[in-house]
Amino acid sequence: MNAVDYQVLKSAAGWLQQGKRVAMVTVVRNWGSAPRPLGSLFAITDAGDFTGSVSGGCIEDDLMQRFNAAFPEKIELVRYGISAEQMRRFGLPCGGTLELVIEPLADAAALTPLLEAVSGRRLVQRRLDMRSGAVHIEATDADFALRFDEQELVQVFGPRWRLLIIGAGQVSEYLAQMAPALDFSVYLSDPREEQRRNWQADGVTWLDGMPDDVVLAFKPDRRTVIVTLSHDPKVDDMALMEALKTDAFYIGAIGSMASTEARKERLLTLDVNSEQIDRLHAPIGLQIWSRSPAEIAVSVLAELVMLRNRGSVPASLSSCAIGGNDLRMVDRP
Repeated sequence: MNAVDYQVLKSAAGWLQQGKRVAMVTVVRNWGSAPRPLGSLFAITDAGDFTGSVSGGCIEDDLMQRFNAAFPEKIELVRYGISAEQMRRFGLPCGGTLELVIEPLADAAALTPLLEAVSGRRLVQRRLDMRSGAVHIEATDADFALRFDEQELVQVFGPRWRLLIIGAGQVSEYLAQMAPALDFSVYLSDPREEQRRNWQADGVTWLDGMPDDVVLAFKPDRRTVIVTLSHDPKVDDMALMEALKTDAFYIGAIGSMASTEARKERLLTLDVNSEQIDRLHAPIGLQIWSRSPAEIAVSVLAELVMLRNRGSVPASLSSCAIGGNDLRMVDRP
């Protein structure tokens, strides 16, 4: 999950521990150009504290006014942006429409398993029964972020994305500066002292050791990206021979087509099999005919974002008629 949504859960748990009433709002459907992706979270208390976002700000303002008038006690499904007037009022661009689930939270203990899972780099799913309000949290290997069918809201929570960069060159500096804005925690390793000495960018965590040892100690998982950017086969190959045997989401290496073929031949001699080598993204990045270090960094991040977001498509419009006493569908005026 991203840093903003993690902070929403953390803040909500803290407010509940302080005895405040807390409601959590989740984006469950969107159509058109929605300002926030599915699963985005917003939390608010009966004292007016809030964190997170589901729009550019206008919907949050409306929610706060709504909660000031009557703090929610039941699960609600709310739609914004149905008419042109609403789209103008709430700042939804290009015909955007949002559906939000408003969920009063019972106590901090209900959020503890989620926070523990994220900090422990475990993947779990939270199942919310829309009628009863019952919540179940369980381990999962799901490849989706959110599912919603009016009866149940299923949302997957997991560790933040990590980016391990091998090699402290110019491309790495640009990549390290840009990646946090895309919600990657950035780690860097380079055994070459002269490269470490000339590193300029802040905000990265340095990992000491030889590249193969660093990769092993890093314990890559499905939310880990490893890129080798040193241009030195002795450095890059050591990292790759271990990285390609892990569960890392993405493993990439810089270089031309010719150097990539030579690298694959070398890896075969380092106890890496053909199936593992096929996981290597090389030459790294999307083909945007990049020339400068900054452009190469952009191409790498573009590929990472594309692959990370692949399969995340808006749900199709379906009926919103819902029965039951604990769920109300409200079209905001």
